[in-house]
Amino acid sequence: MCPSEKSDFSTIVYEKDEGIARVMLNRPSVLNVYNTGMRDDLCQVLGAIKDDPEVRVVILAGAGERAFCAGADLSEFLTAPSPVIARQVRWERDIWGQFLGLPQPLIAALHGYVLGSGIEMALCCDIRIAAEDARFGLPEATLGIIPAAGGTQTLPRTIGRARALEMLLTNRWMDAREALAAGLVNRVVPRNDLKPSVEALAGRIASMHPLAVRAAKEAIVRGSDMTLAEGLELERNLATLVLSNGETVRRVREFLRGRGTGP
Repeated sequence: MCPSEKSDFSTIVYEKDEGIARVMLNRPSVLNVYNTGMRDDLCQVLGAIKDDPEVRVVILAGAGERAFCAGADLSEFLTAPSPVIARQVRWERDIWGQFLGLPQPLIAALHGYVLGSGIEMALCCDIRIAAEDARFGLPEATLGIIPAAGGTQTLPRTIGRARALEMLLTNRWMDAREALAAGLVNRVVPRNDLKPSVEALAGRIASMHPLAVRAAKEAIVRGSDMTLAEGLELERNLATLVLSNGETVRRVREFLRGRGTGP
């Protein structure tokens, strides 16, 4: 599947314009909760984005005024014949691996409720911008289950073990300002400024050389699981790859000439 400039699905809206891909979770009447239909739609779109050389940066947002995503669709999940089978079906497609495997930077625009699968989806993004009304939580333990989309792994890696355990074990929610202080989000903006702030950030990234941007993301993401020596070697290899690109060399020379230090 190769989405056009704008493609509508049953649970999401996909748009692409000037190197920026926009994925909107589109179930506002039920707070954009994640269900198997959304899983299938995201699977198609994320696969297409990964293979699209025109996409330089991705924005993930939620439709409506009340929520980015308020978790999983419990009416669908809990009415399945068996909880074990339901979990197997729910995670049959590795959407979370697709999020984490995107070579392009992924920006989350977060507002309202960011709960359960919603916070797990956000944690798969590279940059998170939150509106002042955003609230974050993982209520799974109160339902007799645990997160199964990476929350037990991505949350402590982002905000630390102690804060993550408190959220996971007590269903303690964070507001936007606390999330900023904890490192869960990069920036907090007024609600009306969320979309323009995210669009401006995406535009800035899209204006940069895509090979350099992808290489920088890869160096940080892959290097975080390596020793320092291994990470430095990865950086050297990626830098060599980037510098072997003729367009990159041209841009560097123009930059140096602008500073009066180049030929």
